Amino acid sequence: MNHIIVIWVYVALLELGGLIGFIKAGSKASLIASSLFAVPLILTGIHVLPEKAGIAVIFVLLVYFGMKFTMGRKFMPAGFMTILSAIALVALFFA
Repeated sequence: MNHIIVIWVYVALLELGGLIGFIKAGSKASLIASSLFAVPLILTGIHVLPEKAGIAVIFVLLVYFGMKFTMGRKFMPAGFMTILSAIALVALFFA
């Protein structure tokens, strides 16, 4: 799978999650955080930033969501994003 496709799918799901958090729970923080983390990924997707920057952002999100899932044991959104982040990293390394 192409690196750019992986980045763009991850960005879309990240933004969708932030939007769902805003709509369902009224969480402005979820929407803002997803958008802030999407910016460097988008810049990676359009070749402004190197691929390593995108990998670093996804790794940070993997650690964050992994810790949040471990502490809260709620699958949505932390568990889902942990799995999604892990899949994206594996896909980026093997693509």
